Amino acid sequence: MTDSQQLALEFPHRPAHGREDFLVSPNNEEAVAWIDRWPDWPAPALAVYGPAGCGKTHLAQVWRARSGAEVLQAAGIAAGDARPLPEGAASCIVDVKTGDGAPDGIDEAALLHLYNLVAEADGHMLITSREAPARWNLDLPDLASRLTAAPAVAIGPPDDALIGAVLVKLFHDRQLRVGEDVITFLLARMERSFAAVRAIVAALDRSALAAHRNITVPLARDVLRQFEQQGEREE
Repeated sequence: MTDSQQLALEFPHRPAHGREDFLVSPNNEEAVAWIDRWPDWPAPALAVYGPAGCGKTHLAQVWRARSGAEVLQAAGIAAGDARPLPEGAASCIVDVKTGDGAPDGIDEAALLHLYNLVAEADGHMLITSREAPARWNLDLPDLASRLTAAPAVAIGPPDDALIGAVLVKLFHDRQLRVGEDVITFLLARMERSFAAVRAIVAALDRSALAAHRNITVPLARDVLRQFEQQGEREE
């Protein structure tokens, strides 16, 4: 068994929304434990927070598949909406965009109304954001007290072992044979996020198919260079 195969098997697999499996590792195991604990949460809400690309959205989809929750963008919850959730729905996932500690574009009264509706229906609200609700700059005391009383759990940035495991798995999902040298090369140079892993694997698949080439270190170098050039143009 190669090191890359061992790396892929170091983490237990759990069903996720869609074709992928969710890989459990030290950076997310506490958050996973809270998802597994549902519906036995001590409050109507649970907050899962962490940097972009850490896997919180993916984990939220795992919970959605179990709970049937509706997905809402906090900025889209309008004040005066008597029923923010579809009829019959009791649970929801609310994604809150934050910048410098401040929720971006949300109506605090509307979010409080949604929280109360969920609580009255014995439902649950899973909140995803980059920062814990306790660090948000909220003006509405009732909303602040409810959110800070809810458990909040962090997901850290994925480490090299987890990124490597996801690389191996996504290549395997596409039935692509990739050597250990390619995995090692990518790990040393790529951005540490799941979004980057998916984009790089997809780009390598397209490039190999177009050029009728195997996925090798030179091809990986070319693809990473294209990503770097694209990033420079966007800046």
